[in-house]
Amino acid sequence: MKKLITYSIWVLMAATLLVACHKDLDRFPPNDVTSAQVYGTEGGYLQVLSKVYGSMALTGNAGPAGAGDVAGIDEGTSDFLRLMWMAQELTTDEAVVAWNDAGIRDFHNLNWSANNGMLNGLYNRCFYIITLSNEFIRESSPERISQRGLTASADNIRKMRAEARFVRAHVYSVLLDLFGNPGFTNEETPIGAGNLPQQITRQNLFNFIEAELKAIEPEMDAPRAAPYGRADRAAAWAQLARLYLNAEVYTGTARWNDAITYSKKVIDGGYTLMPNYSHLFMADNHVNNTEFIWTLNYDGVRTRNFGGTTFLINGSTGGGSTPHKDLTGLSGWSGLRTTRNLPEKFPGFPNFSSSNITDRRALFFTDGHNVEISDISVFEQGLGVAKFRNRTRTGGYGNDPERTYSDVDFPVFRLAEMYLIYAEAVLRGGTGGNQNEALTYFNTLRQRAYGNASGNVSALSLDLLLDERSREMYWEAVRRSDLIRYNRFTTAAYLWPWKGGVQGGTAVSSNYRLFPLPSTEVSANPNIRQNPGY
Repeated sequence: MKKLITYSIWVLMAATLLVACHKDLDRFPPNDVTSAQVYGTEGGYLQVLSKVYGSMALTGNAGPAGAGDVAGIDEGTSDFLRLMWMAQELTTDEAVVAWNDAGIRDFHNLNWSANNGMLNGLYNRCFYIITLSNEFIRESSPERISQRGLTASADNIRKMRAEARFVRAHVYSVLLDLFGNPGFTNEETPIGAGNLPQQITRQNLFNFIEAELKAIEPEMDAPRAAPYGRADRAAAWAQLARLYLNAEVYTGTARWNDAITYSKKVIDGGYTLMPNYSHLFMADNHVNNTEFIWTLNYDGVRTRNFGGTTFLINGSTGGGSTPHKDLTGLSGWSGLRTTRNLPEKFPGFPNFSSSNITDRRALFFTDGHNVEISDISVFEQGLGVAKFRNRTRTGGYGNDPERTYSDVDFPVFRLAEMYLIYAEAVLRGGTGGNQNEALTYFNTLRQRAYGNASGNVSALSLDLLLDERSREMYWEAVRRSDLIRYNRFTTAAYLWPWKGGVQGGTAVSSNYRLFPLPSTEVSANPNIRQNPGY
């Protein structure tokens, strides 16, 4: 029910956005809704906040196509998760793509430029979300609330404001990770064509995100107290834990102690692992879910677009294979699958028949597929990934009768990741945790995966943890960051098929640890300097 309420709000917000983004906020046109009217009630604030959240899961204001938020890119491709996922997964051993859309092959080839349209689309999508967040934060200041006579709603609006700051901090964390030194705006940035954004260094952006998340923490709902899909205090802790895990990459200074502290806060926040791993990625994964901390929400009828989990499931399903389509529940676009490096991390490789699977996280589609990839454009080369499926736990299909759009919510943060962050930070020398607890968390994940204690280990290593993160979190948009943290993304220390555009894999320049800033941004704004090597 909470999910349906959220979606209903998003639909309402589609109308609101037409005003907030395309109309002069200071006018009162007779046939439209003005910003003064929208922000005149607590309910109006909730509608705008819904658009802030919705801008991460929707692509525009008219359904799957026709009124996209971001110019210069196909609307379906402009989706935040779709673009971010490609940057995090297609660049690694976990995914390849058969399509030849302009720029998409650059990801797996590790050979992109500042003119890559998909990278530019991702950068622009991020700043679209940040702009919406800034506007909400600006309009929800204590002064504005007082001016509008909404003192009775002040506490609720203040909480919404904290959520908008969280969304902005999360999107800035994506820019920090992918682009390093982007432009920067906040609610205090002057508005107008003559006010070009200043560039922020990676160190200063890290500091900003950290300070924001700590500042909003007391204003957010307690863990598991917010409506499903909205961020609470645990989401801020989880974001901090992930930020600290990668702090040495971002700033040159390791923050293992803090990674332990904040992952432990989430672990102690009342979350529990779902008993069945596969249920985490199905059409009804919002029902009684005790593991998700924060999600991007989708509905096959109410939030139609060609990004999100619709992209993930259709992209990884063979359109000419009825068994494959029945398994995943959608029609199939025949594009995404994996290199051999992912499935060979699981016992039983390459035979993943039901009688041979011991680690039940090995959710691969093998019929008609080869493990090896000699031609990256052939969908049947490389095993299919059937982790995300638009089927329900009881065997039903999703809400869309045409089986095109997904209902599967995407977990941005979930408890299992916090277990693995805690364990890695302890092994890397962080204090405030201990080896026994790290081992217990690791084996708890293994026991869910194996259904018993047969997969337990007696000691941990960093290599084991890296592989376990892949087994537990493949296709959850963290792989590139993991490989960079382990110094295996661009180096010859770890190769995968077609890494660097070579069938056997090859090292590439370390410049590719960061994406370039869009050439259009650099040329239009003299405040912005390109990342090194581009």
